[in-house]
Amino acid sequence: MPSRPMIVRTIPALRRAVDGLRARKASVALVPTMGALHDGHVSLVRLAKRRARKVVVSIFVNPTQFAPTEDYGSYPRTWKADLAKLTAEGVDLVWNPDVDTMYPAGFASRILTDGPATVGLEDRFRPHFFGGVATVVGKLFTQVRPDVAIFGEKDFQQLRVVTRMAADLDLGVKVIGSKTVRERDGLAMSSRNVYLSADERRAAPVLFRTMKEATRRLRAGEDVETAQKSSVATITAAGFVVDYFEIRQAETLAPVTSIKDGPLRILVAAKIGNTRLIDNIAV
Repeated sequence: MPSRPMIVRTIPALRRAVDGLRARKASVALVPTMGALHDGHVSLVRLAKRRARKVVVSIFVNPTQFAPTEDYGSYPRTWKADLAKLTAEGVDLVWNPDVDTMYPAGFASRILTDGPATVGLEDRFRPHFFGGVATVVGKLFTQVRPDVAIFGEKDFQQLRVVTRMAADLDLGVKVIGSKTVRERDGLAMSSRNVYLSADERRAAPVLFRTMKEATRRLRAGEDVETAQKSSVATITAAGFVVDYFEIRQAETLAPVTSIKDGPLRILVAAKIGNTRLIDNIAV
């Protein structure tokens, strides 16, 4: 039976623990999470184990990436279940700081983001978000000092922002994206899926189906604008309020006018009931 990972909650304890993991020059992978772990997170851990000898998972619900109207207070927190999953996967270390450890009294520094953080997708609806993400991930990178860090492709714009930040600031971390893990009906796994009512859960896979259909039509020669508009109509008819359904250049996230501008990525964000879902696929 796998042994429980070491759990640390203070910076000095983390530094000692990471130094111990690096004995004999072992490579270290970091998987940043906000807890409420599901099979998508487990897939990140398994990829991390393939890319490094030692694996650190952080569990920290980061308040700076939530707006006052968002669900920071009610965000699911499932510590015992999370720890059981990480134990079963053979994780070496869990970094579980509290808010005062990450943002002590007098904390006054932020990482400002541009480039893929300002392309009019998530940033248009959550202007606070990427500054909070970049700051906390920058702190995690400097605290853990990993060789590689694993992020899910479901949060595709976030993946692009973090990759750009790590390169721009010479943080010495290779950021690796991991494929989105889906339920059998195509719904992308997310900690927020627990908020969906039974009817909403039945409707939710329309996001994935619509992206797949848009991909088929684009490959058959339909123009980008028509594919976007018809996809919004389909998702709206299923009961969603659509924030965006965009076909973008996959590397820069810049708008495109043709499939020839590829590689392309379809990205969608839409709300059903009180739950906001995001997803994306390659074209």
